Amino acid sequence: SMWCLFFTTQDVCDLKTAMTGDFDMFRRYFLSMLEQGVYVAPSPYETGFISAAHTEADIDATLAAMQTALLAAKG
Repeated sequence: SMWCLFFTTQDVCDLKTAMTGDFDMFRRYFLSMLEQGVYVAPSPYETGFISAAHTEADIDATLAAMQTALLAAKG
């Protein structure tokens, strides 16, 4: 599976809508994930991947880190 994350209220379907994202929020999200040991792409323009190599425990840990990181992104 592939995914990416933009902090915007608009549906992202092209470069114009992608550029509506709040990049300061993404930076705070990224740094929080990194501090928690979860390495995600450093830019919302890059894609994240989930593969069969990721265990349920990996996914659960990532989701828990995301909760913390999303709160940090709000500032």
